[in-house]
Amino acid sequence: MQHWKELFIKSASLIEEKWDELSSNMSQRLGLTDPVQIVPYRTYGTAQRVYIKGRVLEDKKITSAGDKDTILNNLLNMYKRFESDEVQGAELKVVLGDEEHSVISDQEGYFVLDLNPVTPIVNENLWHQIPLYLQNAPIPFEKNVQVHTEVMIPPVDAEFGIISDIDDTVIKTAATSMLAMGKTVLMNNARTRLPFAGVAEFYKALQLGRNGKRNNPFFYVSSSPWNMYDLLKDFLDFNQIPAGPLLLRDIGFGGKSALRGGHMGHKFKEIKQILEAYPDLKFVLIGDSGQEDPKIYREVVKQFPDRVLAIYIRDVQLPEREKIAVDVSKSLLEDKVEMVIVDNTVEAAEHAAKINLIYTEAIPAVEQEKREDKGQEPGKEDESVI
Repeated sequence: MQHWKELFIKSASLIEEKWDELSSNMSQRLGLTDPVQIVPYRTYGTAQRVYIKGRVLEDKKITSAGDKDTILNNLLNMYKRFESDEVQGAELKVVLGDEEHSVISDQEGYFVLDLNPVTPIVNENLWHQIPLYLQNAPIPFEKNVQVHTEVMIPPVDAEFGIISDIDDTVIKTAATSMLAMGKTVLMNNARTRLPFAGVAEFYKALQLGRNGKRNNPFFYVSSSPWNMYDLLKDFLDFNQIPAGPLLLRDIGFGGKSALRGGHMGHKFKEIKQILEAYPDLKFVLIGDSGQEDPKIYREVVKQFPDRVLAIYIRDVQLPEREKIAVDVSKSLLEDKVEMVIVDNTVEAAEHAAKINLIYTEAIPAVEQEKREDKGQEPGKEDESVI
């Protein structure tokens, strides 16, 4: 079975590669290419090591999200996201202090740099801006194309880091139902998709911690494809949810394929790299019971003992999934790590305050936002989830 699976992936990858090459060559010959754009991704690093990633694409002119956009507008933008035209062989220049580095985009348009700057980066703020310049491309492009990539560098006095899932943890997706998920994802945008009640204030409290400096780093790990990057980034920004690197997944058939490693493999790999990047930092893990988060987080605790302060799992109200989460929670007691299964954000905030991750004084703001997100008046009974 494994042999046939590998053969299928290899064949599909070859077909995809040849089709992309044929389509790209045809567009260039006919002069049908769109303007070139650099799409930088929010990434992370340290004073001694910087990780930069992004993609070079033809600009499909995806419109900015509006709360009055029609379903047709949203569907058209989603089509443009997934009908992306990658620019292979584009040359970019990265300026890091007094250093310059070059990188070439691969066949899917991605570029990745893993740099060890000669002069360590001194940055009192959480985010560091690094300029990227388009030097050359195989298709016509405008001169002086420049963007800035955002690299998160946690300061030495950060108390802990937070690693969060996105779908059905931060943003309502209904990932346990393909039909409901498809409707939600395809027909909405960054302004009309809904966060879970109270999540922004809870995450702000975690970022603030107890030192009052708002410098605890957030990382968002999701199995959503990179094609959704702009929508998810805009969603976090619009809802004032703390910014953090978005670590998504390629959906092609090549070496970065979603078929290789699957949901659990992708998320665990990204979390492992985060913990290895910051060996002196402990973490809070947040997810939901709908897919594999409890199992993934259990493996993280097993491989990184004494690195996890707490785990919060939103109950998606599916009995069989809740049982799995409860069983994992019990198994983690021997590792002295609490996996708290919660029905709403306030429960998570109350526990976080009890173990001194956040201030108790932050809880009323979480409660208030939870009521506002649910359209409730103060004092009205609330049956919302996180």
